[in-house]
Amino acid sequence: MNITRIMAIFEKDLKEFMKNMMLFTSVLIPIILAFLFTNLGDATGGLPAETLALIAGVVFSAVTFSAIMTMIAEENEKDTLRGLLQSPATFMDIIVGKSMVIGLMTIISLVASIFVIGPTDYWTGENIVSLILLGVFFINLGIGIGLIVKSVATTSVYLIPIMFIFGFTPYIELLVTDPDSIAIKIAEYFPLYQHIFILNGEGGIKEFIILAAWVAVSFVVTLWGFKVRKSDD
Repeated sequence: MNITRIMAIFEKDLKEFMKNMMLFTSVLIPIILAFLFTNLGDATGGLPAETLALIAGVVFSAVTFSAIMTMIAEENEKDTLRGLLQSPATFMDIIVGKSMVIGLMTIISLVASIFVIGPTDYWTGENIVSLILLGVFFINLGIGIGLIVKSVATTSVYLIPIMFIFGFTPYIELLVTDPDSIAIKIAEYFPLYQHIFILNGEGGIKEFIILAAWVAVSFVVTLWGFKVRKSDD
């Protein structure tokens, strides 16, 4: 990897991100949601871990996943990704540069949202590690899908299912009230539930292993997307 090329891609994509109102406003969505949840926290004496995890899920799905997928899909649609891949910059240079932009925006959105809510003991070492693993999972997922879609319009087909399945996972408890339901049991192995367990202080090595396994799956999705993209070329 070449640091100079990575920084050049980072600066270019950061400027494009700030000019793209759809991407820029996605950063504000979790912050607005946090303000809405703050009133609930005042009434109940604090927000439960499920609600805090939901904020993180919105950040990672609406900002991290959506933005990186949209940026790469836009390169596909304009056929500029082919030019980037044929330039001196390697595929890793391109991915790292774009991921740095998304990582920065994710951190801004998440930190601002949590600051608005103001929970105690949120930024523990264990929770920060779980957030990093969640971020890597959603970035990889976004890169993989972004590589296979042909246009920005197509991204909405993937955004809504991914957002509901991985970003809003705790909402399954509103649809399925039986705690012994097989659907609940399966959902408890999803990434966001591992984050909830860690937030509740119930997390151990098992939760981090499950998160790491999901990250590994997301890497496979990225490699698959890259393979599909190369075969199209």
